Amino acid sequence: MSDRKKTPASLEKKIGHRFKDKSLLTQALTHVSAIGGGKHTISYQRFEFLGDHVLGLVIADLLLREFVSAQEGELSQRLSDLVRKETCAEVGLELDLGSYVYFGQHELQSGGRKKKTILADVCEAVIGAVYLDGGFAAAAKFVDKYWRARALAPGRELRDAKTRLQEWAQKQGLPPPSYRQVERKGPDHKPVFRIAVEVPGIASGEGVGATKRDAERAAAEAALQTQGIKIEG
Repeated sequence: MSDRKKTPASLEKKIGHRFKDKSLLTQALTHVSAIGGGKHTISYQRFEFLGDHVLGLVIADLLLREFVSAQEGELSQRLSDLVRKETCAEVGLELDLGSYVYFGQHELQSGGRKKKTILADVCEAVIGAVYLDGGFAAAAKFVDKYWRARALAPGRELRDAKTRLQEWAQKQGLPPPSYRQVERKGPDHKPVFRIAVEVPGIASGEGVGATKRDAERAAAEAALQTQGIKIEG
């Protein structure tokens, strides 16, 4: 097992929350590869689950307050963009979370500190830990600090690849895209999905993601690229 490069106290300063129960932060920063006795007996996976839902609620509340004239469709698109794994990984990189995580030697040697999927998962786990230690207000403060600017950034792409593909197909007089799961692999706590999208009359596309939603987006983007349509954002 490898010690973290940085102390949790410096992370608390970045987060803006000082933990009353330090064990919560320790768990949020413990990768499954580090489990093996001592104080590292539980990984961040349960906190990741909680943090994902807390993040969604905080962002939904933020959007409702900031975009007072937006309809449900626009709010949903903004929410989806802000809570996706890629955005969480961006925040994780900004916080340099990889330098705080406890890893087992194998994961450490394979570059675990820089893996975006791990950065995203740990980011969600930290949100969950903050919520458990300080309640909704503390979690909202943390999320607001690192997501508000992203939420309010002008010109942020609202239409993801799935929306763009559906709109394109409609304009061409084609049936709506249909998605099907080609493959699911990996453990239950960390699945990888391969999704195919089909639109009659054009080449199909396939995408891979940690969630079905992410895999569907990737598949839609691949299908659009066959038509020379580039997705921005």
